Amino acid sequence: MTEIAHPQSMWKNSNYLRLLSAQVISLVGTGMSSVCLALLAYELAGDEAGYVLSIAFALKMLGYIGLAPLFGTVAHKLPKRKTLFALDLIRALMFVCLPFVTEVWEVYVLMFVINECSAGFTPLFQSTLPLVLPDKTQYAKALSLSRMAYDLEQIFSPMLTAMLLSLIGFRQLFMLDAGTFVLSGILILFCALPNWKAADVRAQRMNTPRLGENIKLYLSKPKLKALWFAYLAVASASAMVLVNTVIYVHEVLHGDETQTALAMMMVGFGSMVMAFRLPRWLEYYPPQHFHWIGLLTICGAFALGSLTPGWIGFGVICVAMGVGMSCIQTSAGLLITKECGEGDSTPYFAAHFSLTHFWWLFTYLAAGISVKVLGLGIGYMLMGLLCLTSCVLYYRVGNMSIKNNEK
Repeated sequence: MTEIAHPQSMWKNSNYLRLLSAQVISLVGTGMSSVCLALLAYELAGDEAGYVLSIAFALKMLGYIGLAPLFGTVAHKLPKRKTLFALDLIRALMFVCLPFVTEVWEVYVLMFVINECSAGFTPLFQSTLPLVLPDKTQYAKALSLSRMAYDLEQIFSPMLTAMLLSLIGFRQLFMLDAGTFVLSGILILFCALPNWKAADVRAQRMNTPRLGENIKLYLSKPKLKALWFAYLAVASASAMVLVNTVIYVHEVLHGDETQTALAMMMVGFGSMVMAFRLPRWLEYYPPQHFHWIGLLTICGAFALGSLTPGWIGFGVICVAMGVGMSCIQTSAGLLITKECGEGDSTPYFAAHFSLTHFWWLFTYLAAGISVKVLGLGIGYMLMGLLCLTSCVLYYRVGNMSIKNNEK
């Protein structure tokens, strides 16, 4: 009763703190692996590393789009602690194998297994939260913190990886990645999850996805539909950073492993600056104001990238990508929550997750294939055209929303 009466007491709930710590630790491992995977792909495939990475990340998105909703429907039936621990342990074992990889197909197999486990872990983790936080306010806050952890991981992990690469090789870092998942699994095992039937039913009700209905509900809101189109630009920028930064640094700038991580860190720096400033600015300006700033900034970054400039120019591109993505992503949760009104926001966030990951699936493949076939400069230009498409769609839906309001 104390937990329900005093929402702030969630910070004294040891089971929730263990779950949150487990998630943050595993996210750090996931973020570090993105940089290390890029370096591994370059070592194995050279200037075709971007194509290899695009396939690997596309397989990740297929798992997230296809398996996560399916797993969510049975999450409430599984022994939660044991299943979460098993998924963490399998991911750890796969990361232990990565330092010994010598063929590209082995990368595909291992990353597919890792990301299928991640796709299963997320809905099961979310279905566990209502068990340890039965209060609705606490549960909603925990979901928000969970999403914030994903955003912060994109900033912190490249910074940590850059520092560690100055001490050890990227293959050894895969072992550290494995350690993060082992530690995450141990923290989960020490959670005492209440076996309350009522709470379990509530968890099922709150997390069982009705994906088609959720998507229709989401797209029926003009502002959310516009947000989805804005995410095409976010996904284009993110895909180009993850897939082709290693190519740009090694082939154009003749850099090394640490400089690849530093380039990704500059993206995180740009994102972090905006993430810290935007909450205050959003008190005075609507989210759409910053969506336009983000869209135009990303378009500008791609235009500059098509010229394949040197270190200074590439540094500007990286920071601009981070700023642009953060302008759109940081305000997304606020906009979704506002559009829900007093209703449950869970279906909207579920639809947002699936719809935006469709963009990532498409842009990962586009970023890898375009650069492989046409080169970096043309690749940046084509991805920039996707951003322009995003701007046009965002403008059209935004105008429709204004006209509807006037009526």
